[in-house]
Amino acid sequence: MKLILTGATGLVGREVLRLALADARVTAIVAPVRKPLPAHPKLDAPLVDFDSLPAEAPWWQADAVICTLGTTMKAAGTRQAFRRVDHDYPLVVARLALAAGTRTYALNSAAGANAASRFFYNRVKGELERDLEALGFYSLTHVRPGLIGGERDVARAGEGAALRLLRVLAPVLPRRWRINPAPRIASALLEAALAAAPGVHVVTSEQLL
Repeated sequence: MKLILTGATGLVGREVLRLALADARVTAIVAPVRKPLPAHPKLDAPLVDFDSLPAEAPWWQADAVICTLGTTMKAAGTRQAFRRVDHDYPLVVARLALAAGTRTYALNSAAGANAASRFFYNRVKGELERDLEALGFYSLTHVRPGLIGGERDVARAGEGAALRLLRVLAPVLPRRWRINPAPRIASALLEAALAAAPGVHVVTSEQLL
């Protein structure tokens, strides 16, 4: 299998890359990035500008895409910038890959994704899911984690305290509110890409424990 991975430098993306590099079923990985990745025989990591992705690049032709692109409102600065990273970039990647013949797409979405939500974050995630479904992939999987557990390069305000609290309360919390470990999310994404089951599928936060 040849795999396209976007967001390879993020918390979940790094785990997907680690798993995919070690998986004998994956023969090649293309990970378009904005900063270099360590070299590996199975990895092609072209440096790109996500605002002007190379539409004619031959590496868009693959067996599957795994998208883990995402940011925060604090990092983005504005709602417009957040939407560009969390909606527009993944959608452009999907269109370019599909046009090149890639038929499977696995998205790292979010619990609560809903295009009709009153909450901006959930609404953007839901709109992306909706717009991806309209493209007509043979296989499309939305993986919807809740709070993601793992070590980020840059700590997110408030997230550390929330993670500590959820770890303490884990035995009494409903499954949907528990922490989803980044390796478990990455594994679900990779398995969805490899399985390429026809139709649209959702992996819930309860399934990511």
